[in-house]
Amino acid sequence: MDTSNNYNSDNGNNNVRSNRELAQIPSVEEVLQQAELKALSNRYSQKMVTPLVRQVLAEERKKIKNGATPSAMADIKKKCMTLIEEEYQSFLRPVINATGVILHTNLGRAALGQAIINNSLPVLMGYNNLEYNLLPGERGKRGEFTERMLTLFSQAESSLILNNNAACVFLILKVLAKGKEVIISRGELVQIGGGFRIPDILRESGALLREVGTTNQTNLSDYEEAITEQTALILKVHQSNFAIAGFTQSVDTRELKTLTQKYKIPLVVDQGSGAFLLTRQFSLEQEPMVQDIIRSGADLVCFSADKLFGGPQGGIICGKKEYTSRIRKDPLYRTYRVGKMTLSLLQSVLLCYLQGRTLQDLPLWRMISLSSEEIKKRCQSLARRLRNEGIPASVIEGVSLIGGGSLPGKTLPTYLLGIKTEGSIEELDRNLRLSHPAVLGRVKDDYLFFDPRTIEPCFDKKLTELIISAFYRKN
Repeated sequence: MDTSNNYNSDNGNNNVRSNRELAQIPSVEEVLQQAELKALSNRYSQKMVTPLVRQVLAEERKKIKNGATPSAMADIKKKCMTLIEEEYQSFLRPVINATGVILHTNLGRAALGQAIINNSLPVLMGYNNLEYNLLPGERGKRGEFTERMLTLFSQAESSLILNNNAACVFLILKVLAKGKEVIISRGELVQIGGGFRIPDILRESGALLREVGTTNQTNLSDYEEAITEQTALILKVHQSNFAIAGFTQSVDTRELKTLTQKYKIPLVVDQGSGAFLLTRQFSLEQEPMVQDIIRSGADLVCFSADKLFGGPQGGIICGKKEYTSRIRKDPLYRTYRVGKMTLSLLQSVLLCYLQGRTLQDLPLWRMISLSSEEIKKRCQSLARRLRNEGIPASVIEGVSLIGGGSLPGKTLPTYLLGIKTEGSIEELDRNLRLSHPAVLGRVKDDYLFFDPRTIEPCFDKKLTELIISAFYRKN
């Protein structure tokens, strides 16, 4: 029996049906006109959103050709929105940091705050005297005044500003120790986040590593026995992101200075965190302060500007002018120098310190100085607002962390706003992460916790609105 006609007829009917269903797929323009897609186009630009809409529609055509039924506009719209949010999740945008980690490396470390931004804004909006000396009306030196402020505040002879502390360590070693030995305690061969390892920096700089002592025990004689004609300098590295406890011994800056003076070699301290204030006044372990290290005899001290200094990302070197001048003349110095934004922000931060306004104008120190009772009152207020909206919210005791490779393991007492749901707490957490602004809390023991210590009070109202929206979107 000949069935070819039936086969051709069925195939033809399938093609007709497929073409009819393909014709039901909305156009790119129709999808882009949906209110939610318009909002995303306004946020990221239509040029960025359109290719992703095309990608979703291409997948839709492929599915229909394979026999699937066409998706409704609502489903296509949802797929587009999901893809766009996934693709542009790294788009820089504001985050409400409710984690309780004050210097959160993944969230930009030190928050700069309104006062610092307001002071810097007039300089950044137009032209400025970045490399122009206004008095004689001639070319000037970049960052000269900011470096003078740093020199005054650190009680050093001279200062340099680079784009991060890794650059500071690298240039110091390249200029002062290339082809020669650098003595360092085994207990200070640290690695910080992002794979920054002291031995790697030493190798790349052309310096030769000479380890002394053991992981937990290094004394002055270990250093002295390692000194030879090939010794360029002694490097002391602050263990800023970990702590060794128990049977330990290390050599402080003052002791090392007696040795470096004897053998006429420089003493370099990588202080890391950039502390200029007494941390013990906030019931924290005392972090070595830059000015104290200078007074103790370090020839150069380098540190990050965005840790306990509370400024923008940058690296700072303070110390003897004979060494900073050599570093400034090195050809690589130009590749690590900073621009007008960093210099303007650093200038504003330094003014806060010099004017004694750190607790008022620098969010870092304002957050650290908050008492747990102040935080408890804010938690109770937030919890009341949420309970009035039918959301089960409680207040419990907790701890805040300093973070950012500073004061490792040290905590501050705080109070946490906790939310527990009958459904998935991970889904609520995800909804808040994808809100605008994003909200990051801590998920633990089926609770989502929010620590007001790291939330500026002006965001409290917005936070409750976002939690309410995410909670009911979840359910």
